[in-house]
Amino acid sequence: MAFRFVHTADVHLDSPLRSLALRNAELAELVGDASRQAFVAIVDLCLSERVDALVIAGDLYDGDQTSMKTARFLATQMTRLHQAGIAVYKIRGNHDALSRISKQLTFPETVTIFGGRAQTVLQTSGGLDVAFHGLSFASPKAPESLLPKYAAAREGVVNIGIMHTSLAGSPGHDVYAPCSVAELQRHGFDYWALGHIHVRNVYPGAAAVVMPGMPQGRDINEAGQKSVTLVTVRDDRSIAFEERAVSIAQFERVNVDLTGTLEWAEAVGRIRTALEQGRTVVRSRHAVTRLKLTGTSPLSWSLIRDRDLLLAEAEQLGELIGDTWVEKLELDLSPHGSLASESAADPIFELAETMRADTRSLAFREEAKALVLRTLADLPPDAREFAGKDAAGLEEFLDRVLGGGAELVTARLKAGGAQ
Repeated sequence: MAFRFVHTADVHLDSPLRSLALRNAELAELVGDASRQAFVAIVDLCLSERVDALVIAGDLYDGDQTSMKTARFLATQMTRLHQAGIAVYKIRGNHDALSRISKQLTFPETVTIFGGRAQTVLQTSGGLDVAFHGLSFASPKAPESLLPKYAAAREGVVNIGIMHTSLAGSPGHDVYAPCSVAELQRHGFDYWALGHIHVRNVYPGAAAVVMPGMPQGRDINEAGQKSVTLVTVRDDRSIAFEERAVSIAQFERVNVDLTGTLEWAEAVGRIRTALEQGRTVVRSRHAVTRLKLTGTSPLSWSLIRDRDLLLAEAEQLGELIGDTWVEKLELDLSPHGSLASESAADPIFELAETMRADTRSLAFREEAKALVLRTLADLPPDAREFAGKDAAGLEEFLDRVLGGGAELVTARLKAGGAQ
């Protein structure tokens, strides 16, 4: 008989929301609960597939959480696994190291949480002996490789390594326990169950090295299908694995070309078609989309001016399609060529160009930055990321706001004059 386990990581249970909560309460509630529902789906998968174990390769939690609701929820899910005789092997990642819950919860004896020293736990099932090797880190920072701390592979058993690592580095992720895939494959284990990077990657070789990605995205920057890995160790100790989707809500970017549209209804029709086509590639129950409207059209001024109305119509289209949400509307539209050619003689365009010149000046930009910083200081911490998470993010925010201001004023004047 085979030995089977589910490999997941980076659940970020009850990860706090920021921007969504400011715009759409229903959508914020859906996404806010999605990490829990995805974890329930993981447990359901373990039960339905009758696996022998669940491996959690770090970041089950999301930072310094103290919610007892989170604790009770997690205890309930672990009990479900315990009652089914399914073992759990968990290491702490950088976010777990910040969590108070991770240090206070008491789990059933079938749950192994690896500590700050490398440990090996042997499990026998289906006629196979499987050794799980794990190591947690007590600090949110691990600048050096943890690989030298792992024990050597045991003879005569299947060796599974569990590690939270950034590997050789990944955009958007802090460096954490760095090491190379080649180093992992030379260590002698049969399978490396990794965590930390939120995008799924499989590295074939002497040992299977799998980064499962996160099981549930939290915003548009974590777009695409999210999943876990179902691993089967065959009688001959060969290993097979497959991706299994578990996400409740899937974030996707949807582009809509409005070139040549003359009427509002025509633009809305194209948006509906794009949403319907985008929905067909989403395997999760809910599709959370970010619409980007592009193209050249004489309707552009009206669309820019009345973007709130357009967003409301797009949201209604999502409701009609079913389980489809529009979390944001981005516009990159330009007027029809004939209008653009008139710009030199048009006082509205002259005004717009004057505003653009002002916003490009260093003095104006510094004044705008100071205003944003004063505003941020008056907001609670959870509401401050709208202007970026760091200095570079703040500069991008200023580029976007200052660059779009002139276009918005132009749109209001042009569209208003056309009525």
